[in-house]
Amino acid sequence: MTIIDSHCHLDFQAFSTDREQVLSNCTTQGVEHIVVPGVTASTWQNLIELCESNPMLHFALGLHPIFLAQHQLADINILDTFLEKHSVVAVGEIGLDFFIKELNQAEQTQFFEAQLQLAAKHKLPVILHVRKAHDQTIALLKKHKITSGIVHAFNGSIQQAHHYIELGLKLGFGGMLTYERSRKLRQLAKDLPLESIVLETDSPDMTVEQHRGDRNSPEYLPLILDALSDIRQQDKKTIAEITTQNTLDALRLS
Repeated sequence: MTIIDSHCHLDFQAFSTDREQVLSNCTTQGVEHIVVPGVTASTWQNLIELCESNPMLHFALGLHPIFLAQHQLADINILDTFLEKHSVVAVGEIGLDFFIKELNQAEQTQFFEAQLQLAAKHKLPVILHVRKAHDQTIALLKKHKITSGIVHAFNGSIQQAHHYIELGLKLGFGGMLTYERSRKLRQLAKDLPLESIVLETDSPDMTVEQHRGDRNSPEYLPLILDALSDIRQQDKKTIAEITTQNTLDALRLS
């Protein structure tokens, strides 16, 4: 039984001392592939070199909205060049974060739309970060005719979920599923079609309950699989097979 971590920031400093051991542990746990999204232009080259050094790693490139202060408009042209030159699985991590009030919404939208245009130009899926901006994001996906990708750490309504599904996107669920207090999220994971769900850790953030207070890690992905199996009352092997295929389909890895 193999599974894919569809969203993990393995290039972050948090893994600098034991990255190879983490990858070894992942293999033992059945986590055979890990998707690593980019967040700033200054980190793309190191991310590419890391992923190209290990066949279980796959990279996306994007300008994350939370790091808005580090982005420059010239980065869009650099991204265009990188997408042309390298074998990326998606444009990401991109999106809108209207939860953090200090982030200028107009600037976020400018960068997001520019990157959606690049995704359409290069015929690539997207990996999305969306908080308190699902309706705006859905409208922009329709505008730019985006039909493939993943809404990472989905936290919207069931109605918004179905809008994404109708557009052809998958929805990412991670460590928060392991917390019984995450009642709304767990209900979503139960009610949505399994064919629309992918597994993720978002390591080093959003750790599972079993490792509360510690750095999150892709090797904990089986614990998220266990939680989803319990929530849906479905066979773990079936969930692993379907969610893995969903990731392969969403990022065109199959």
